[in-house]
Amino acid sequence: MNQCTAVALIPPPDHVIALSAPGHRPEPGHVLCELGEDHEGHDHAAMLWDEGGQDGGAVWAWWNGERTHLVPLSWCRALDPRGDACGLFAGHPSGHSWEVTDPTHEAITRVLAHQHPHLFPEYRDEEGS
Repeated sequence: MNQCTAVALIPPPDHVIALSAPGHRPEPGHVLCELGEDHEGHDHAAMLWDEGGQDGGAVWAWWNGERTHLVPLSWCRALDPRGDACGLFAGHPSGHSWEVTDPTHEAITRVLAHQHPHLFPEYRDEEGS
């Protein structure tokens, strides 16, 4: 499934502003939803920072059309067949991170694979190109 394309502009948290050097106020930043596009009825979500193995897991920005908030969430414990962990939070809607494809990243990779096929053997078709 494709990744959701929702984007939000979020301001830096108040504590980050308070710690910033005078005259160097942190700028708001854009975040892109990391969930699969089929998460209707649930807020959009993007990971902001990992808690470094602490119980919180990671801090996520959650937003909808009306509000944005930061939430510490545990990691999803699901593993793919190779043993790699899901990169989303526990209880996330839609598919696991390995089931979600960023359509922009995929499009760029296909162009690069066409230009440099020796670097992308997994993108070769049956004809070898």
